[in-house]
Amino acid sequence: MKITILGTAYPLRGGIAHYVALLYEHLRKKHDVNIITFSLQYPKILFPGKTQEEKGEDLLKVPGKQMMNTVNPFSWIRTAFHILKTKPDLLIFKYWMPFFAPCYGTITLLTKIFNRNIKVIYICDNIIPHERRIGDIFLTKYAFMTVDGGIVQSDAVEKDFVTLFPNKKFINTPHPVYTIFGNILPKGEAKKELKLDDEKIILFFGYIRPYKGLDILIDAMPEILKKVKVKLVAVGEAYEDELKYRNHIEKLGLSENVILNTDYVPNNEVGKFFSAADVVVLPYKSATQSGIVQIAYNFNKPVIATDVGGLSEVVINEKTGFIVEPNSPKKLAEAVIRFYEENKESIFVENVIQEKQKYSWDRMVESIEKLYEIIKK
Repeated sequence: MKITILGTAYPLRGGIAHYVALLYEHLRKKHDVNIITFSLQYPKILFPGKTQEEKGEDLLKVPGKQMMNTVNPFSWIRTAFHILKTKPDLLIFKYWMPFFAPCYGTITLLTKIFNRNIKVIYICDNIIPHERRIGDIFLTKYAFMTVDGGIVQSDAVEKDFVTLFPNKKFINTPHPVYTIFGNILPKGEAKKELKLDDEKIILFFGYIRPYKGLDILIDAMPEILKKVKVKLVAVGEAYEDELKYRNHIEKLGLSENVILNTDYVPNNEVGKFFSAADVVVLPYKSATQSGIVQIAYNFNKPVIATDVGGLSEVVINEKTGFIVEPNSPKKLAEAVIRFYEENKESIFVENVIQEKQKYSWDRMVESIEKLYEIIKK
């Protein structure tokens, strides 16, 4: 099968780019695959981060044709006609927010007008975005207007998909484990490389945005420290004012107990943080699924997460971690204390090693192949 993947890809950075790279590597074992990515993903004025391109030693570079410009409709037309010229059997778009709907929807519409034999599926991280805005539903419906089917990766996303697109075909397949960040390091070695003392480490990882709930975890720390001597390492580029977090840490007297690193972490550095941690904590206020769980599982790390979206589908309560109610520093603190006082790490690690077997890229490839067979009839 001839496949074109459209979405964020190297040299652009971030979790979506990592996903596209891994999907490309696994699909091309059986199929003829190419990637179309963005010449411009976000205008600088709309991008809250520091840089949109990968820096440092990249561990998986994939060839991508940089064609799509999200604010230039002429690039959408050029992309559609490039697709028509190359005649793929299947287009796979990576979809996660309505900002991309005009670009994706127009490319799909033009492709379908001139060649209805080309099938189109969206791999959906979200249908409804975490931070909602006026017009989201309209834009999402435009993006999906001529799409043949979708891959959803949690029951929460499936519910939204079926609500908005009850007549479209879909397959629910879990988000695969990220295997892009190198090997697991001995915990002591990882701590040494990060210049961390030999103490208990809990890790918050990922972009710092309001819905990620880092403030809830910081509020939980005083209660945690009453029972357990532990250090919170919070790593992720701030997509909001980081000063409010630093001020809050200082106000609570946590400067010695919380490390806040808001620099973007290159691929080759990510594994050190996960290897150094005892447990990964996701205090999200809202979610569908999270790629952070899949990074944690790759490094055999248990996860403490809140009961939002599809997180409880992946983090198995009392088996691979704990699930707690959202927006509750008290409940989050109790879970972290239990993790240490009941010595849960070793048994949770064993369970993670078993559980993560179901989150394979081969399974995702099989689901894409199966969906294609369904929609081409």
